[in-house]
Amino acid sequence: MRAAPTILHLDMDAFFAAAEQAAKPSLRGKPVIVGGLGPRGVVATASYEARVFGVHSAMPMAQARRLAPNAAYLVPRFAFYRSISEQVMRLLGELSPLVEPLSLDEAFVDLEAAGAARDAASARAAGERLRADILAVTGLTGSVGLAGSKMLAKIASERAKPDGLVLIEPGTERELLGPLSVRILPGVGPATGEHLRRGGITTCAELVQAGEDELVRLVGKAHGTGLYRMALGHDDRPVVAERDTKSVSVEDTFDVDLHDRVRIRVEVERLADRCVQRLRASGHSGRTIVLKVRRYDFSTLTRSETLRGPTDDPTVVREAAARLLEAVDTTGGVRLLGVGVSGLADYTQEDLFAQAASARAAGVGAGAGASGVGQSQENGAGGSAAPHRDGAGEGDSAGGGPAEAEASVRQWPAGQDVRHAVYGAGWVQGSGVGRVTVRFEVPQGAPGRVRTFRVDDPDLAPSEPLPLVDQPSSPADLSGADGADGADGAEEGGEAGGASGGRESSSP
Repeated sequence: MRAAPTILHLDMDAFFAAAEQAAKPSLRGKPVIVGGLGPRGVVATASYEARVFGVHSAMPMAQARRLAPNAAYLVPRFAFYRSISEQVMRLLGELSPLVEPLSLDEAFVDLEAAGAARDAASARAAGERLRADILAVTGLTGSVGLAGSKMLAKIASERAKPDGLVLIEPGTERELLGPLSVRILPGVGPATGEHLRRGGITTCAELVQAGEDELVRLVGKAHGTGLYRMALGHDDRPVVAERDTKSVSVEDTFDVDLHDRVRIRVEVERLADRCVQRLRASGHSGRTIVLKVRRYDFSTLTRSETLRGPTDDPTVVREAAARLLEAVDTTGGVRLLGVGVSGLADYTQEDLFAQAASARAAGVGAGAGASGVGQSQENGAGGSAAPHRDGAGEGDSAGGGPAEAEASVRQWPAGQDVRHAVYGAGWVQGSGVGRVTVRFEVPQGAPGRVRTFRVDDPDLAPSEPLPLVDQPSSPADLSGADGADGADGAEEGGEAGGASGGRESSSP
């Protein structure tokens, strides 16, 4: 624990939904829900107006539609969100060289590292300046927590939501944590929380009263000791600027279970190609190819094969994934498929091209002797959190940009950016029965008019997102922006978030 609240946690407010509201004037102040729009879709983010109706992230989209039937339902546009995230991460980098991104919209910052703050007053000033800069550059709001540890800074940012700042003075940790649920502590999920509840422990104060020995008995030595320290407010985890990527993966959940074996293989090969695109974009190659198959009954199988050396060759990854598929029984249907690459390196083994050819000739996988076979496990209903074929997944036609949208045979997912030869820039409100409805408006303007076209109208085409604000991207260039004197930029944060249930991801 630090003697001053110099660890900052930033969490953007309802990030995906807020970005959509900022980009679409007609949606401001209205309930907006972003996620997969198919029958198995889930909510990625709900605006604060939608949360009034009880809608929240990870909720099945069908349930959200029942709770808020009049909300705007949009597919995610991850390329758009990532561009905003890059602006935010640059602002964080101007505060300190020690920035630990947790996802597109969340990060820790060590304010001591570059002397940005040394006490409560200077930390609060840095936090307020950051919030003002983010609003000026992106048009969006973020909540800031300041404390002497990462755990408490994150708790503070949750208490600051939306659009606020909360500072926890060192020395007040136990008083603050005492009445809070044990679920607020890092590492306490539903299973551990229920286990503690059965032991009569529901709050942090009760956790401390139970004592370290009792916690070790309940949840094991490492976990019990760690929980006891956390409940006392002790958290010495440093802010880590670089977190090595350990794997890259992509997944798709299908609206209807796949039964055709040929179709399943085609989908696996398509996922392998997308995975390699992300692998190359991250500047890595990998040795272990992983196939994930969730079947009709929610049982999940994983299979893996380790190659002789790292590769980023799509042919090698595609063929390895196809070989792994041969060992999986898909009788009864498949609801989710995923392909991943782990064992990452920043170089490529050149002779893997020959390896792919020899594998085809021999009919066995290169390095098959080192192949690992995953175990089948029941995985519950959480599988529906993966991106759907309707565009909820990063890299799919809804969020991957104009080229991918064109490849989707003139499909127009709700929320997609478009441009008309006559009417200019707009976005898709909905489509069906051969028609697409577009609202023509820009982020800096007033709510625009709605027009309907044939889905194959030659004057209508997918478009890149427009910037949210007509401002320089660096606060150093902002005229009149308070405290805009930053210098160096920061690297882009990783995606993700803790929701591992299916999306394109680079896993730290």
